Amino acid sequence: MSEHLKCERRRFIAAAAMTVVGAQFGVTGCAVQRIFERELPSLGGATGWLNSQPLTSGSLRGKVVLVQFCTYTCINWLRTLPYVRAWAEKYEGQGLAVVGVHTPEFEFEKDVDNVRQALKDMGVVYPVAIDNGYAVWRAFRNQYWPALYLADPRGRIRHHHFGEGEYEQSERVIQQLLAEAGASLGGRELVSVEGRGAEAAADWASLKSPENYVGYERTENFASPGGAVPDERRVYAAPARMSLNQWALSGDWTVGKQAVVLNKAGGRVACRFHARDLHLVMGPSARGSSVRFRVLIDGQPAGAAHGADVDDRGDGTVTDQRMYQLVRQPKPIADRLFEVEFLDPGAEAFAFTFG
Repeated sequence: MSEHLKCERRRFIAAAAMTVVGAQFGVTGCAVQRIFERELPSLGGATGWLNSQPLTSGSLRGKVVLVQFCTYTCINWLRTLPYVRAWAEKYEGQGLAVVGVHTPEFEFEKDVDNVRQALKDMGVVYPVAIDNGYAVWRAFRNQYWPALYLADPRGRIRHHHFGEGEYEQSERVIQQLLAEAGASLGGRELVSVEGRGAEAAADWASLKSPENYVGYERTENFASPGGAVPDERRVYAAPARMSLNQWALSGDWTVGKQAVVLNKAGGRVACRFHARDLHLVMGPSARGSSVRFRVLIDGQPAGAAHGADVDDRGDGTVTDQRMYQLVRQPKPIADRLFEVEFLDPGAEAFAFTFG
Protein backbone atom coordinates (compact mmCIF):
# COMPACT_ATOMS: atom_id res chain seq x y z
CA MET A 1 0.00 0.00 0.00
CA SER A 2 1.04 3.59 -0.47
CA GLU A 3 1.63 5.92 2.45
CA HIS A 4 -1.87 7.31 1.91
CA LEU A 5 -4.16 4.93 3.78
CA LYS A 6 -7.72 4.32 2.62
CA CYS A 7 -9.96 4.17 5.67
CA GLU A 8 -11.88 1.04 4.72
CA ARG A 9 -8.88 -1.09 5.60
CA ARG A 10 -7.97 1.02 8.63
CA ARG A 11 -11.38 1.71 10.15
CA PHE A 12 -10.67 -0.34 13.30
CA ILE A 13 -7.29 1.35 13.81
CA ALA A 14 -8.89 4.76 13.26
CA ALA A 15 -11.70 3.99 15.71
CA ALA A 16 -9.21 2.94 18.37
CA ALA A 17 -7.11 6.03 17.70
CA MET A 18 -10.12 8.30 18.15
CA THR A 19 -10.77 6.81 21.59
CA VAL A 20 -7.30 7.98 22.60
CA VAL A 21 -7.72 11.34 20.87
CA GLY A 22 -11.02 11.94 22.66
CA ALA A 23 -9.41 11.37 26.02
CA GLN A 24 -6.30 13.36 25.20
CA PHE A 25 -7.95 16.39 23.68
CA GLY A 26 -11.09 16.68 25.74
CA VAL A 27 -13.86 15.27 23.53
CA THR A 28 -16.10 13.86 26.24
CA GLY A 29 -19.66 13.03 25.29
CA CYS A 30 -21.34 16.20 24.08
CA ALA A 31 -18.87 18.61 25.66
CA VAL A 32 -15.64 19.95 24.20
CA GLN A 33 -13.11 21.18 26.71
CA ARG A 34 -10.96 24.20 25.92
CA ILE A 35 -7.96 22.06 25.07
CA PHE A 36 -6.77 22.31 21.48
CA GLU A 37 -4.50 20.22 19.31
CA ARG A 38 -2.74 22.85 17.18
CA GLU A 39 -3.35 25.84 14.95
CA LEU A 40 -5.31 25.32 11.75
CA PRO A 41 -2.61 24.68 9.11
CA SER A 42 -2.26 26.74 5.95
CA LEU A 43 -4.46 26.16 2.92
CA GLY A 44 -2.01 28.12 0.78
CA GLY A 45 -0.62 25.03 -0.94
CA ALA A 46 -3.87 24.41 -2.84
CA THR A 47 -3.36 24.40 -6.61
CA GLY A 48 -6.88 25.70 -7.25
CA TRP A 49 -10.36 26.17 -5.81
CA LEU A 50 -13.87 25.11 -6.78
CA ASN A 51 -17.06 26.89 -5.66
CA SER A 52 -15.04 29.72 -4.10
CA GLN A 53 -12.27 32.22 -4.41
CA PRO A 54 -9.10 31.03 -2.63
CA LEU A 55 -9.52 30.81 1.13
CA THR A 56 -6.83 31.10 3.77
CA SER A 57 -6.65 30.10 7.40
CA GLY A 58 -6.55 33.82 8.20
CA SER A 59 -9.65 34.65 6.18
CA LEU A 60 -11.56 31.93 8.03
CA ARG A 61 -10.80 33.36 11.48
CA GLY A 62 -14.00 34.22 13.31
CA LYS A 63 -15.80 31.13 11.99
CA VAL A 64 -16.03 27.56 13.14
CA VAL A 65 -14.25 25.69 10.35
CA LEU A 66 -14.82 22.14 9.21
CA VAL A 67 -12.10 20.84 6.89
CA GLN A 68 -12.59 17.44 5.29
CA PHE A 69 -10.07 15.63 3.08
CA CYS A 70 -11.56 13.65 0.22
CA THR A 71 -10.91 12.11 -3.15
CA TYR A 72 -13.97 11.70 -5.33
CA THR A 73 -13.80 7.95 -6.00
CA CYS A 74 -13.37 7.01 -2.33
CA ILE A 75 -16.38 5.01 -1.11
CA ASN A 76 -15.56 5.83 2.51
CA TRP A 77 -15.77 9.56 1.79
CA LEU A 78 -18.93 9.15 -0.27
CA ARG A 79 -20.69 7.56 2.68
CA THR A 80 -19.83 10.55 4.90
CA LEU A 81 -20.95 13.10 2.31
CA PRO A 82 -24.69 13.20 3.22
CA TYR A 83 -23.74 14.37 6.71
CA VAL A 84 -21.24 17.00 5.60
CA ARG A 85 -23.71 18.42 3.06
CA ALA A 86 -26.41 18.55 5.73
CA TRP A 87 -24.11 20.27 8.26
CA ALA A 88 -23.07 22.84 5.65
CA GLU A 89 -26.71 23.63 4.89
CA LYS A 90 -27.90 23.72 8.51
CA TYR A 91 -25.08 25.66 10.16
CA GLU A 92 -23.64 27.92 7.46
CA GLY A 93 -25.84 30.82 8.52
CA GLN A 94 -24.76 30.37 12.14
CA GLY A 95 -21.04 30.66 11.63
CA LEU A 96 -19.85 27.32 10.22
CA ALA A 97 -17.53 27.29 7.20
CA VAL A 98 -17.20 23.91 5.48
CA VAL A 99 -14.10 23.43 3.32
CA GLY A 100 -13.35 20.33 1.30
CA VAL A 101 -9.77 19.45 0.37
CA HIS A 102 -9.61 17.19 -2.68
CA THR A 103 -6.31 15.30 -2.57
CA PRO A 104 -6.23 12.77 -5.43
CA GLU A 105 -5.37 9.11 -5.10
CA PHE A 106 -5.38 8.20 -8.81
CA GLU A 107 -3.83 10.20 -11.63
CA PHE A 108 -7.19 10.90 -13.29
CA GLU A 109 -8.38 12.53 -10.06
CA LYS A 110 -5.85 15.29 -10.70
CA ASP A 111 -7.94 16.39 -13.69
CA VAL A 112 -9.85 19.42 -12.38
CA ASP A 113 -12.61 18.93 -14.96
CA ASN A 114 -13.18 15.41 -13.62
CA VAL A 115 -13.33 16.71 -10.06
CA ARG A 116 -15.61 19.62 -10.97
CA GLN A 117 -18.11 17.35 -12.73
CA ALA A 118 -18.05 14.73 -9.98
CA LEU A 119 -18.67 17.27 -7.21
CA LYS A 120 -21.45 18.89 -9.22
CA ASP A 121 -23.13 15.50 -9.69
CA MET A 122 -22.83 14.88 -5.93
CA GLY A 123 -24.38 18.20 -4.98
CA VAL A 124 -21.24 19.60 -3.35
CA VAL A 125 -21.61 23.40 -3.32
CA TYR A 126 -19.28 24.36 -0.46
CA PRO A 127 -15.68 25.49 -1.22
CA VAL A 128 -13.24 22.78 -2.24
CA ALA A 129 -9.46 23.23 -2.39
CA ILE A 130 -7.69 21.31 -5.15
CA ASP A 131 -4.64 19.73 -3.52
CA ASN A 132 -2.95 18.03 -6.47
CA GLY A 133 0.51 18.56 -5.00
CA TYR A 134 -0.41 17.18 -1.54
CA ALA A 135 0.78 20.43 0.06
CA VAL A 136 -2.33 20.86 2.22
CA TRP A 137 -2.30 17.15 3.05
CA ARG A 138 1.26 17.48 4.32
CA ALA A 139 0.51 20.71 6.20
CA PHE A 140 -2.18 18.85 8.17
CA ARG A 141 0.07 15.78 8.51
CA ASN A 142 -2.91 13.86 7.22
CA GLN A 143 -2.91 10.18 6.24
CA TYR A 144 -6.55 9.30 5.59
CA TRP A 145 -9.48 9.67 3.23
CA PRO A 146 -11.82 10.85 4.63
CA ALA A 147 -10.42 12.92 7.48
CA LEU A 148 -12.39 15.63 9.30
CA TYR A 149 -10.90 18.51 11.31
CA LEU A 150 -12.87 21.09 13.32
CA ALA A 151 -11.36 24.43 14.32
CA ASP A 152 -12.78 27.12 16.58
CA PRO A 153 -13.04 30.81 15.57
CA ARG A 154 -9.55 31.47 16.94
CA GLY A 155 -8.11 29.02 14.43
CA ARG A 156 -7.40 26.19 16.88
CA ILE A 157 -8.20 22.61 15.89
CA ARG A 158 -10.41 21.21 18.63
CA HIS A 159 -11.51 17.86 17.18
CA HIS A 160 -10.72 15.44 14.38
CA HIS A 161 -12.05 12.13 13.14
CA PHE A 162 -10.66 9.67 10.59
CA GLY A 163 -12.88 7.47 8.46
CA GLU A 164 -16.60 6.92 8.63
CA GLY A 165 -18.94 7.09 11.63
CA GLU A 166 -19.07 9.14 14.86
CA TYR A 167 -21.45 11.55 13.12
CA GLU A 168 -23.36 12.43 16.28
CA GLN A 169 -20.15 13.22 18.13
CA SER A 170 -18.84 15.40 15.29
CA GLU A 171 -22.10 17.34 15.07
CA ARG A 172 -22.15 17.86 18.83
CA VAL A 173 -18.66 19.35 18.56
CA ILE A 174 -19.88 21.67 15.78
CA GLN A 175 -22.75 22.81 17.99
CA GLN A 176 -20.51 23.32 21.01
CA LEU A 177 -17.97 25.39 19.07
CA LEU A 178 -20.73 27.51 17.53
CA ALA A 179 -22.26 28.05 20.97
CA GLU A 180 -18.86 29.11 22.36
CA ALA A 181 -18.69 31.63 19.52
CA GLY A 182 -22.04 33.12 20.54
CA ALA A 183 -24.36 31.47 18.02
CA SER A 184 -27.94 30.99 19.13
CA LEU A 185 -28.78 27.44 18.10
CA GLY A 186 -32.15 27.07 19.79
CA GLY A 187 -32.65 23.34 20.17
CA ARG A 188 -29.78 20.94 19.78
CA GLU A 189 -31.47 18.59 17.32
CA LEU A 190 -29.14 16.68 15.04
CA VAL A 191 -29.48 16.41 11.28
CA SER A 192 -31.38 13.42 9.97
CA VAL A 193 -29.96 12.04 6.74
CA GLU A 194 -30.30 8.86 4.72
CA GLY A 195 -27.65 8.15 2.14
CA ARG A 196 -28.87 6.86 -1.19
CA GLY A 197 -27.14 4.83 -3.85
CA ALA A 198 -23.40 4.64 -3.21
CA GLU A 199 -23.81 7.11 -0.30
CA ALA A 200 -25.82 4.61 1.75
CA ALA A 201 -24.11 3.32 4.88
CA ALA A 202 -22.31 0.02 4.42
CA ASP A 203 -23.88 -3.21 5.62
CA TRP A 204 -21.03 -3.74 8.07
CA ALA A 205 -22.48 -6.95 9.53
CA SER A 206 -22.27 -8.67 6.13
CA LEU A 207 -19.06 -7.09 4.84
CA LYS A 208 -16.27 -9.65 4.46
CA SER A 209 -14.45 -8.22 1.45
CA PRO A 210 -11.84 -5.44 1.76
CA GLU A 211 -11.07 -2.95 -0.97
CA ASN A 212 -8.50 -4.12 -3.49
CA TYR A 213 -6.54 -2.27 -6.13
CA VAL A 214 -6.00 -3.95 -9.50
CA GLY A 215 -2.81 -2.21 -10.69
CA TYR A 216 0.33 -4.22 -9.97
CA GLU A 217 1.69 -1.66 -7.48
CA ARG A 218 -0.83 -2.51 -4.75
CA THR A 219 -2.99 -5.43 -5.81
CA GLU A 220 -3.55 -8.53 -3.69
CA ASN A 221 -5.02 -11.99 -4.37
CA PHE A 222 -4.62 -11.95 -8.16
CA ALA A 223 -5.59 -15.46 -9.30
CA SER A 224 -5.04 -15.62 -13.08
CA PRO A 225 -2.54 -18.44 -13.83
CA GLY A 226 1.00 -17.16 -14.30
CA GLY A 227 0.36 -13.94 -12.37
CA ALA A 228 0.48 -10.41 -13.69
CA VAL A 229 3.09 -9.26 -16.20
CA PRO A 230 3.72 -5.55 -15.54
CA ASP A 231 3.25 -3.08 -18.38
CA GLU A 232 3.03 -5.71 -21.15
CA ARG A 233 0.10 -6.72 -23.29
CA ARG A 234 -0.93 -10.29 -22.46
CA VAL A 235 -3.86 -12.69 -22.80
CA TYR A 236 -5.01 -13.76 -19.34
CA ALA A 237 -7.37 -16.52 -18.22
CA ALA A 238 -9.49 -16.92 -15.10
CA PRO A 239 -8.94 -20.01 -12.93
CA ALA A 240 -11.57 -22.72 -12.75
CA ARG A 241 -12.30 -21.78 -9.12
CA MET A 242 -11.57 -18.74 -6.98
CA SER A 243 -11.49 -18.40 -3.21
CA LEU A 244 -13.17 -15.54 -1.37
CA ASN A 245 -11.57 -12.16 -2.23
CA GLN A 246 -9.50 -13.47 -5.10
CA TRP A 247 -9.83 -11.72 -8.45
CA ALA A 248 -8.77 -12.52 -12.00
CA LEU A 249 -8.61 -11.28 -15.58
CA SER A 250 -9.54 -13.05 -18.79
CA GLY A 251 -8.87 -11.69 -22.27
CA ASP A 252 -6.31 -9.29 -23.72
CA TRP A 253 -5.15 -6.86 -21.02
CA THR A 254 -2.21 -4.68 -20.02
CA VAL A 255 -1.61 -4.57 -16.27
CA GLY A 256 -0.23 -1.15 -15.31
CA LYS A 257 1.00 0.35 -12.07
CA GLN A 258 -2.38 1.85 -11.10
CA ALA A 259 -4.83 0.18 -13.47
CA VAL A 260 -5.55 -2.61 -15.93
CA VAL A 261 -6.43 -1.63 -19.51
CA LEU A 262 -8.43 -3.78 -21.92
CA ASN A 263 -6.88 -4.04 -25.39
CA LYS A 264 -9.55 -6.13 -27.14
CA ALA A 265 -13.31 -6.44 -26.70
CA GLY A 266 -14.59 -9.37 -24.70
CA GLY A 267 -12.23 -9.14 -21.73
CA ARG A 268 -13.52 -9.85 -18.25
CA VAL A 269 -12.71 -8.97 -14.64
CA ALA A 270 -13.91 -11.49 -12.06
CA CYS A 271 -13.97 -11.40 -8.26
CA ARG A 272 -15.38 -13.67 -5.56
CA PHE A 273 -16.76 -11.40 -2.83
CA HIS A 274 -19.01 -11.27 0.23
CA ALA A 275 -20.77 -7.91 0.62
CA ARG A 276 -24.05 -6.20 -0.14
CA ASP A 277 -22.41 -3.78 -2.57
CA LEU A 278 -19.61 -4.10 -5.09
CA HIS A 279 -18.11 -1.04 -6.76
CA LEU A 280 -15.41 -0.75 -9.39
CA VAL A 281 -13.43 2.44 -9.99
CA MET A 282 -13.06 2.57 -13.76
CA GLY A 283 -13.36 4.66 -16.88
CA PRO A 284 -12.61 4.79 -20.60
CA SER A 285 -8.88 4.98 -21.32
CA ALA A 286 -9.53 7.62 -24.00
CA ARG A 287 -11.35 10.82 -23.05
CA GLY A 288 -14.69 11.21 -24.79
CA SER A 289 -15.08 7.51 -25.56
CA SER A 290 -17.43 4.98 -23.97
CA VAL A 291 -17.28 1.26 -23.24
CA ARG A 292 -20.31 -1.02 -22.94
CA PHE A 293 -20.26 -3.73 -20.28
CA ARG A 294 -22.36 -6.54 -18.85
CA VAL A 295 -22.39 -7.73 -15.22
CA LEU A 296 -22.93 -11.37 -14.29
CA ILE A 297 -23.42 -12.75 -10.78
CA ASP A 298 -22.77 -16.46 -10.43
CA GLY A 299 -22.90 -16.64 -14.20
CA GLN A 300 -26.36 -15.06 -14.53
CA PRO A 301 -27.60 -11.52 -15.37
CA ALA A 302 -27.57 -9.23 -12.33
CA GLY A 303 -31.36 -9.13 -11.94
CA ALA A 304 -32.49 -7.85 -8.54
CA ALA A 305 -28.85 -7.60 -7.42
CA HIS A 306 -27.93 -4.91 -9.95
CA GLY A 307 -26.26 -1.73 -8.73
CA ALA A 308 -27.15 1.86 -9.52
CA ASP A 309 -25.00 1.92 -12.68
CA VAL A 310 -26.42 -1.31 -14.12
CA ASP A 311 -29.89 -2.32 -15.32
CA ASP A 312 -31.56 -5.59 -14.32
CA ARG A 313 -30.09 -7.31 -17.37
CA GLY A 314 -26.66 -6.37 -16.09
CA ASP A 315 -25.98 -3.88 -18.88
CA GLY A 316 -24.18 -0.57 -18.42
CA THR A 317 -21.80 1.86 -20.09
CA VAL A 318 -18.53 3.35 -18.87
CA THR A 319 -18.45 7.03 -19.88
CA ASP A 320 -16.48 8.79 -17.14
CA GLN A 321 -13.58 8.04 -14.82
CA ARG A 322 -15.34 7.43 -11.51
CA MET A 323 -16.62 4.79 -9.12
CA TYR A 324 -19.42 2.63 -10.55
CA GLN A 325 -21.84 0.73 -8.32
CA LEU A 326 -22.27 -2.61 -10.08
CA VAL A 327 -23.88 -4.81 -7.42
CA ARG A 328 -26.34 -4.19 -4.59
CA GLN A 329 -27.59 -7.62 -3.65
CA PRO A 330 -30.69 -8.24 -1.53
CA LYS A 331 -30.47 -10.35 1.61
CA PRO A 332 -29.39 -12.96 2.41
CA ILE A 333 -25.83 -11.86 1.64
CA ALA A 334 -23.61 -14.73 0.51
CA ASP A 335 -20.33 -15.38 -1.28
CA ARG A 336 -20.92 -14.54 -4.94
CA LEU A 337 -18.89 -14.67 -8.12
CA PHE A 338 -18.90 -11.28 -9.83
CA GLU A 339 -17.90 -10.90 -13.48
CA VAL A 340 -17.95 -7.84 -15.71
CA GLU A 341 -17.49 -8.39 -19.43
CA PHE A 342 -16.51 -5.38 -21.53
CA LEU A 343 -18.10 -5.39 -24.97
CA ASP A 344 -15.73 -2.74 -26.34
CA PRO A 345 -11.97 -2.25 -25.93
CA GLY A 346 -10.50 0.62 -23.94
CA ALA A 347 -11.86 -0.01 -20.43
CA GLU A 348 -9.52 0.97 -17.60
CA ALA A 349 -10.13 -0.42 -14.07
CA PHE A 350 -8.44 0.76 -10.87
CA ALA A 351 -9.95 -0.69 -7.69
CA PHE A 352 -12.75 -2.72 -6.11
CA THR A 353 -14.57 -1.35 -3.08
CA PHE A 354 -17.42 -2.91 -1.14
CA GLY A 355 -20.24 -1.94 1.20
